[in-house]
Amino acid sequence: MVWEIFDALDDLPRDPTWAFEEPDSHDDIVAALPADDSPPPSSDARIEDRVHGGWLGRVAGCNLGKPVEGGKTWTRPVIRRYLESVDAYPLRDYVPIESDRYGELWFRDCWTETARGRIHGSARDDDLDYTIIGLHVLETYGREYTGSDVAAEWLSRLPVLLTFTAEIITIANLLEGVRPPATGGYRNPHREWIGAQIRADIHGFTNPGRPRAAALQAIEDATLSHRGNGVYGAMWAAALVAAAFTADGPRDAVVESLRHIPPRSRLAVAVRGVLKSYDAGLGWDAALDKADAELGHYHWVHAVNNAAAVTAGLLWSEGDFTTAIGLTVQAGLDTDSNGATAGCVAGVLTGASGIPRHWVEPLDDRMRSAVLGYDGSRISELAARTTRIALS
Repeated sequence: MVWEIFDALDDLPRDPTWAFEEPDSHDDIVAALPADDSPPPSSDARIEDRVHGGWLGRVAGCNLGKPVEGGKTWTRPVIRRYLESVDAYPLRDYVPIESDRYGELWFRDCWTETARGRIHGSARDDDLDYTIIGLHVLETYGREYTGSDVAAEWLSRLPVLLTFTAEIITIANLLEGVRPPATGGYRNPHREWIGAQIRADIHGFTNPGRPRAAALQAIEDATLSHRGNGVYGAMWAAALVAAAFTADGPRDAVVESLRHIPPRSRLAVAVRGVLKSYDAGLGWDAALDKADAELGHYHWVHAVNNAAAVTAGLLWSEGDFTTAIGLTVQAGLDTDSNGATAGCVAGVLTGASGIPRHWVEPLDDRMRSAVLGYDGSRISELAARTTRIALS
């Protein structure tokens, strides 16, 4: 009965007054993109350091956000009140925690591995698992990989109960015999959530200074599990990371990223809105108040509002790594996913050599992972393997 209602809703025609243009098919998405007038990437002797910085930033930002993940309860005001109560606002280090709850609110159960003073190597997280499996896919199948290739690796290397929202529905669809790319659109109420966006950084890493190539490379992976803004979020994140290799700073990277997603999509409008607030001189809190008023109807794991939070964290950081991941996590919503993406971009901008040591040393160059064959991977080794693809 539930699926009958869902199918009936899914078949309804779009309101003709709908103000956005949001294509679904690969060809229609590509046709909707602005002309690619990005300057050719210059050679950068620091690509290896920047890729390594992106990996370290992703891991540090993810661990920073994990204890307070849960956008329905750990909202921006609540996070601020807690951090002020422990003299840790604004965030300049990992979250300090001594008890498993704050008043009536519980920290995520991983806090014992991700709180300040308790990190001994990176905790396992899906935001990091997907970056690893994305690297594995590119090494195994090359840049011309297919959605079916990704599906095969998910089924053989990911524990199904450690997948969530659109991804677990996609796996269920695959087991029911639905084939890619139909998997992402079939009975999938999470198809515009953040899942594909968290998988996209690897496509930016492997296309340094080539944001259009990064965005296009991300589409095949994203459409396995998502549609619409769920796909555009992946394209945007991939382009943002790729642009960071040659950008003068976060604003330049954000502006460039917008050239590589459908310009009349809700995600593009949301990112442009935050950029306008920044350019108008609003403060970070005021800009997020404005974004919340416009985007507050979205679920806390939706791609659109989370892209806005990442954009704000990067812009108001003014290029400082610590500020970028701190502000992004303080914004609430999907804190570990957003901290990871912001950390990735900030890490590429500064390079591994520019990330403050207090973020890096607790990670001990090690990652826990649920991906078969990758538990205990060295972050430096994953970065080196990624660099080989980037330079190929």
